[in-house]
Amino acid sequence: MKRLLLVRHAKSSWDDPGLPDRERPLNKRGKRDAPWMGQLLKKRGYAPDRILTSPAKRALKTASKLAKELGYPQDRIEVREGIYLRGVDELTELIATLDPGWRRVLLVGHNPELSELAHRLTRADLADLPTCGAVSIAFDAASWRDCARGGGHLEFFERPPKPDERLDASRE
Repeated sequence: MKRLLLVRHAKSSWDDPGLPDRERPLNKRGKRDAPWMGQLLKKRGYAPDRILTSPAKRALKTASKLAKELGYPQDRIEVREGIYLRGVDELTELIATLDPGWRRVLLVGHNPELSELAHRLTRADLADLPTCGAVSIAFDAASWRDCARGGGHLEFFERPPKPDERLDASRE
């Protein structure tokens, strides 16, 4: 059994229009949502064998915050250029070539590619993955190459609470 957890980077800042896309940092909400998602994943018992991330600053910071909450060593986060603004075919090939010894992989990337990848691998009718949203896909397969062909089962689809939902929850 293999498990792939796709996480879209947390909310990023557009404050500096001159900043290259790769360099956009997390905004206040993103800095709050990423640890929240990490805590949720930990409560679900998710312990990745490997965390892979896009080299974009917002994805790296999201991966770092998730890793911290999951007790995953920061120095083992693997940056993969092939996750940054690549198409679904390239992401599928990346999955096919993952280390066969890894059973649980957490991949931090971007939309629309992650939403399209989740659909391709599960055929589930998913809405767009929101920032810091997570989709867990289980495969009854021995190799990542088999996983990349599809046939995955959607285990869960989580998103951070919206700001107004946080306010409602804090009043209870």
